[in-house]
Amino acid sequence: MPTTQPSIDARAALRAAAKTTAARLVPGHGAPEARHLALLAEVEPPPVPRVWTDDNAATLAAIVAARARRDALTAGSALVARYFDGVHLIRPATLSPGARSQLYSSVSEYCSLIGKPQIGAHFGAEALLFADTAALRYRALSVSAASHALNGEYLIAEDEATAAHALFAEHRWDPREKAQMLLTADALVAESRMDHARLDAIADEMTAAQRDDPYVDYWAQTFRVLSHLLRRDHAEATAASWQIMHSSRRQHSQRLARDFLTGVRSDVLLAQSDYAGAMAVVAQTSNPEGHGVCFSTNRASCLLLLGRERELIAETEACVAPGTDHCLRTLTPILLRRAIAFHRLGSVARARQSMESALLLIKRNGKSATPFVMLPGAEALHLMEMCVADQPGLGVNLPCIRDILALVGAPSTPPAREGLVAFTPAERALVELLETPLSLAEIARRRGVSPNTVKSQVRSIYAKLDVGGRAAAVSKLALNAG
Repeated sequence: MPTTQPSIDARAALRAAAKTTAARLVPGHGAPEARHLALLAEVEPPPVPRVWTDDNAATLAAIVAARARRDALTAGSALVARYFDGVHLIRPATLSPGARSQLYSSVSEYCSLIGKPQIGAHFGAEALLFADTAALRYRALSVSAASHALNGEYLIAEDEATAAHALFAEHRWDPREKAQMLLTADALVAESRMDHARLDAIADEMTAAQRDDPYVDYWAQTFRVLSHLLRRDHAEATAASWQIMHSSRRQHSQRLARDFLTGVRSDVLLAQSDYAGAMAVVAQTSNPEGHGVCFSTNRASCLLLLGRERELIAETEACVAPGTDHCLRTLTPILLRRAIAFHRLGSVARARQSMESALLLIKRNGKSATPFVMLPGAEALHLMEMCVADQPGLGVNLPCIRDILALVGAPSTPPAREGLVAFTPAERALVELLETPLSLAEIARRRGVSPNTVKSQVRSIYAKLDVGGRAAAVSKLALNAG
């Protein structure tokens, strides 16, 4: 059957859109057109070619970038596996370095936005390796910085972002061509430092650079909500997050941005001690692949403050299972909360193991304030000091962590006899016995447990009450009871 003129025209329009978009993915040619991104996001990805050429690589680079930027991500990582084995193309290639770099940058951007920044970072490294012009290097640095920031590798992300900004300034490219992925990296680094003023400036820059792009605007509004949270302007953060989550703009946003905002809203309620409300926000959410946003982290924060330690351990078990490809940015807060939960349950060895892993990640990737938001400070510091006593090298960030916890840690829960959600059921029973003349050995016999179990639970009670001994604990309990 002969090809009709409309089908010929459609293919020609598609080729033109792909060619124009591929050229505009790097600065110096203008930003990609919204109509081209919309068109390319809807087309079926091309079949795997027998041999990769610059033309078919540019077409795929444009389509993958369009899918990332217009939230056409339902294929997930399967789309990448269709063309790549790891970071290597599965068919022979006769690609120029520039075409290869452009393709790798698009795949890096796509992987980060489906929630797998750790894979995005691998493709970003390949993009940098083959970038043979300043514009290609700028794009590769931008997507790589975003991948590393999303994965909690803040030291690397900041270095790459600084290099990208320097290139942009040196070549005096149009501000409207500034990469949104680079600004996202900047925002995540600012979040890690609790720098709300910088977050506001980045949101303004996003809006100014791509004023007519609703997908970018959704990110900008999300970062403004985060800034309100960091300022402790909880009323404004609550109202703004509700408005954005339920407005029509949600239809033109990326899933990562929507999920990120959902997590921020849960944190806002958590900061207001509305633990049940914070839990309700994330109760029915599912984790995206790669855990670039991990709702198990949000649920763990709620469960810890509700005193539901066993549920916390069960909720996060899959996140720490061997072989799990989990985003490091969302893994660190899980490890911190599991450490406290294990300690409350009397499993000191597992508590130390989890805390040591968290401290090691912080040491390697750069300190961030965000894992410590609404973390019970006294319990966390007690465990950290235990770990540092055995491994002094883990204590390099401890002074800074103390300062962070003083600012953003969970407030001490008044140890009243009713509604004391910070104590486990076993600890609540033990509290009553601490006020009697019984020795710890006698308490252990009465409760039918080992003396070591009682000692571990007593240490946990002291940490939660922020006291140094039994007499002080009894005195503080009596004071709060009155």
